[in-house]
Amino acid sequence: MALTSRAVVATAYGGPDVLRLIDVAPGDPGPGNVLVEVRAAGVNPTDWKGYAGAYGTDPAKLPMRLGYEVSGVVSAVGPSVRWLSPGDEIIAWRVSGGYADQIIVSELVTVRRPPTLDWPAASGLLLAGATAVHTLSATGTHDGDVVLVHGGSGGVGRMAVQLAILRGAQVIATASPWHHDDLKTLGAMPVAYGEGLLDRIHEAVRSTGPVTVAIDAVGTDEALDTSVALVEDRQRIATIAGFGRAGELGIKALGGGRGADPGTAVREAARAQLVELASDGTLDVRVAQTYPLSEVAQAHRDGQAGHSAGKLVLIP
Repeated sequence: MALTSRAVVATAYGGPDVLRLIDVAPGDPGPGNVLVEVRAAGVNPTDWKGYAGAYGTDPAKLPMRLGYEVSGVVSAVGPSVRWLSPGDEIIAWRVSGGYADQIIVSELVTVRRPPTLDWPAASGLLLAGATAVHTLSATGTHDGDVVLVHGGSGGVGRMAVQLAILRGAQVIATASPWHHDDLKTLGAMPVAYGEGLLDRIHEAVRSTGPVTVAIDAVGTDEALDTSVALVEDRQRIATIAGFGRAGELGIKALGGGRGADPGTAVREAARAQLVELASDGTLDVRVAQTYPLSEVAQAHRDGQAGHSAGKLVLIP
């Protein structure tokens, strides 16, 4: 039996104040599973959306474990595990309950951690990266496109910027002015969001040509309205957050929202490609801040504020 582990749970539906750090017994790994000593756990908006009630408020789901992606070291393997051994360093996504010291995961959701990718960056790669890949695949982004990325400095947005450029597209990215230098370094043309956004984009396209694809990673009315004003083919507009208006606007809703395309096959197939790109620095995984598990509520407050350039990560 594995030692007792700490884990974060939501004890009720609400805000970050409902989060608690409790003791749990992870148990021993069953067939096809491995026990992982977690070195870092990625923080994502879907984590707080769960206990905020965005996916329903079924009391049977409480207390709710949190965390979909981790990096760590295999400490034990169950029967029928074929590729992993104790001591192997891995990245795992999609997992359940990753905000913990130890977690049992399926061998099938793991990839080996490249030594060039540190623990925090490794834990923040796959969910945001796979989501970005899905947005580009769903919109058919290719060489010659001009892509507008709303929320270009966030976890998914920053990945979408880089991956679109790797596909040969030009990228215009919205962000707060203090993130513009970073976006320029990545190869994007940054514009500030807020009043006058459409006019600023019209100015930007004088050098790029018309916007042909829009990816919304923020879900605001501004992002959605600007996208439909600029992109002629609405099937080349995708949102991962504005689910409420996607149907009425005739654009693609992607992810875990009601009626959205989860893109499971596309996202899972992206694992190996993302690790390869990140291993040699072609894909930059920026960690904005790390927190101990005990400060998970503050990590979520910071994430909800939306001002971080990159990933937030918990360190057990």
